[in-house]
Amino acid sequence: MSTVLVESQNNISYIYLNRAERYNAINKEMLEELLRVVETVEKNEDSIVILAGKGKAFSAGGDVGMMKDFADSAFFDGIMKTIERIVLKLYMMPKIVISALQGSAAGLGLSLALTADYVIAQRESKLGVLFMGIGLAPDGGGHFLLKERLGIHQAKQFIWGMKQVDASQAKEMGLVDIITDKQVMEEATEVGNKLLATPLTAALKTKEMYHSTQKETLRYYLEEEAKTQWKLRNTDDHQEGVQAFLEKRKPKFIGK
Repeated sequence: MSTVLVESQNNISYIYLNRAERYNAINKEMLEELLRVVETVEKNEDSIVILAGKGKAFSAGGDVGMMKDFADSAFFDGIMKTIERIVLKLYMMPKIVISALQGSAAGLGLSLALTADYVIAQRESKLGVLFMGIGLAPDGGGHFLLKERLGIHQAKQFIWGMKQVDASQAKEMGLVDIITDKQVMEEATEVGNKLLATPLTAALKTKEMYHSTQKETLRYYLEEEAKTQWKLRNTDDHQEGVQAFLEKRKPKFIGK
């Protein structure tokens, strides 16, 4: 079964994360499939891209099981390079990108969602960075994307807080653009159709001007995040965070 699905309807490309039974936790296979899909969608004729998750969540973040293999430097480097390519392509996509969130959008899942031009969330959604809960720092461009939406001071505190916020709080903070009581895909499609009735070529020139000036800054953050995760993977706190997660208990961090 494919871990990423894609379809095209009425000038809108729909990309679905498809590990519903794992709340769309992102593993190596999903990352590789997502990169292939994003590369394909980038070149098609559609003007709108909607990024969503199948099942009850957008994405619970990186699959903790995958992190047990991070001791292998080749495996780790491959994962981080794939993440970098996906994030840069989504951020620089020459189309309007909409993230459609239901349930949880956490960790790497939240980073992917924030690459979008519009973030739409069902009222019951929960958004959180949560990397520090397993002794890691954000990746997937999370530092850059949070800074862009929240500013540095609030971004730091949100990262450090290790908490999820509901859609209303997220909108007040600036993480979410639209809250809906409808099914999120219905709302996202309506927004996409409204955008298709606007001068999109002009809109995309505005996006290009803003994003092209930030591309190298985003790349810097992605590269620094990869270096940071490589260092943090051996800390006592990361090992404790992963073990506590697997054992479904509260971690006991020691700051090392």
